Amino acid sequence: MIALLLALGSSLAYGCADFLGGLGARKAHVLRTVMVAAPASLAVELLLWPVLGASFSPAALGWGAASGVASAAAFALLYKTLAIGPMNVLSPVTALVSAALPVAVGLLQGEHLGMAGLLGLPLALVAVVLVSAGHGTGSSRPSRTALLLALGAGAAIALQLIFLHQAPSDSGVAPLIIGRAVSSAVTLTAAGLLHRRLGPERPAYALSAAAGVLDSLANLLFLLAARSGDLTVVAVITALYPAGTVLLARSVLAERIHKGQVVGLGAAAVAVSLLALT
Repeated sequence: MIALLLALGSSLAYGCADFLGGLGARKAHVLRTVMVAAPASLAVELLLWPVLGASFSPAALGWGAASGVASAAAFALLYKTLAIGPMNVLSPVTALVSAALPVAVGLLQGEHLGMAGLLGLPLALVAVVLVSAGHGTGSSRPSRTALLLALGAGAAIALQLIFLHQAPSDSGVAPLIIGRAVSSAVTLTAAGLLHRRLGPERPAYALSAAAGVLDSLANLLFLLAARSGDLTVVAVITALYPAGTVLLARSVLAERIHKGQVVGLGAAAVAVSLLALT
């Protein structure tokens, strides 16, 4: 029950972070948004160090650094995806991809899927097709570029979670600190190399910082959940985060979805639920 509640909390925090990060990326280049979000996340994790402790063993350093590289890619790809939109379609696609890879890793490590999981995985693939094949106005249909970005973002998120899960369970928040330090360094380096392409727009500092803080909280809750439960279950429960993003996108941005996409989103919810039952 503790792992379930932690994973649900992580899901909610990720959903809110994605919405705010996507809005921030609409106001300025995505790298400018990440330049604010990543250091804000690092500041939160440094504040948690005295409270939760940290053990910087070689394994914690290695897996933390790997998660940081994946996190930097996830930040950029996800915020760019959500900036292109529509959020209420692309966010569930990203979530399903981010759930599938940890499930595969969990199975390879000896975890088992029951009948519900065997039904949930193919249903998830059907849901991806439905939510990405919307009809009607162009504003509700994702472009090929946006869909590819969503798939890449999902893969990067999955790798980040997998690497965090591999870190020693007694390392405290060390993997988070190392990971965020690496992702911040990668982001700032990329921004420095591409500064001429970033445009004159200033980042939305409040939105970007809030997204970073919520993302840090989501990572922490996921790490705690994964240490007390199976990766296959925790990852798919965490993958429910589009619920928060879609709800905010509908209420704040008035994004519309068509009937076929509603079916796809419903199938995605059922698929994630079936996977969680395992």
